[in-house]
Amino acid sequence: MTTLPRLSLRSIPLISALLAAQFVNAATDVAPPVITAGQLTYGTAATFAPFEFQAGGKLTGFDIDLIEAIGKKLALKPIAMNMEFQGLIPALQGQRIDLINSAMYMNEARAAQVDFVPYLRIGNQVVVTLDNPEKVTGRDNSLCGKTVAVTLGGIEETYARQDDQRCRSAGLQPVKVQTLPTAQATALSLRQGRADAIFDSTPGVVQLLREVPDVYKTAGPEFESDTRIGIAVTKGNTAMSAALQGALKEMVADGTYKQIIEKWKFPETVSLFD
Repeated sequence: MTTLPRLSLRSIPLISALLAAQFVNAATDVAPPVITAGQLTYGTAATFAPFEFQAGGKLTGFDIDLIEAIGKKLALKPIAMNMEFQGLIPALQGQRIDLINSAMYMNEARAAQVDFVPYLRIGNQVVVTLDNPEKVTGRDNSLCGKTVAVTLGGIEETYARQDDQRCRSAGLQPVKVQTLPTAQATALSLRQGRADAIFDSTPGVVQLLREVPDVYKTAGPEFESDTRIGIAVTKGNTAMSAALQGALKEMVADGTYKQIIEKWKFPETVSLFD
């Protein structure tokens, strides 16, 4: 009879850690480094429904469901740090969080500061009030001389400033870009007549029209309809990127990714994975 070696109490935490690492490796082939053992600490700006927002004092939204599912695949407990959108990249670079999970639009300026793991494609729309007193017809010259409310630091601010420059270059009145801290604040500004239009993501517009019927409508076609959004990780953190990609791959294979899209009533076109 073979005698098994006796395990000391000191050995148990080490064995548990090894087993956890094996579980993560089995799921994703890569065990991602994290700031706090057993946790996946993420930064989010929970003011961008339907991606991340607060309801009844709790975080909810598409991205919140997504990170919870990713956490299960990586055997890590997601822990949110809710902050202003402008503070997300500095928090990541300062190693206060493991990643940014906040419907962050991927662009060259951000890609120079962080690495992205894309997970969704979305478009954007111009929103006006039902009466549309300024006769805005979309993202066109009807915006020249008008006030457009956007979320500070969001990609919509970039689009609005591009339109301002386009109007100026054409010798038309400039676009007055009104920056506000949240998407909810931009919608309120429009409703109160302080803005003539707002820019928002297509899923955000769907949520707005559903929650506040008979107040808003879209103007013109969807624009920038192939914009990618991604989870941001520290520049050069290939282990975390690979782990997230592995988790997403499994979620697509087992149907979890599709279920989250359907739960939040996003159009099928948002999927990056066939």
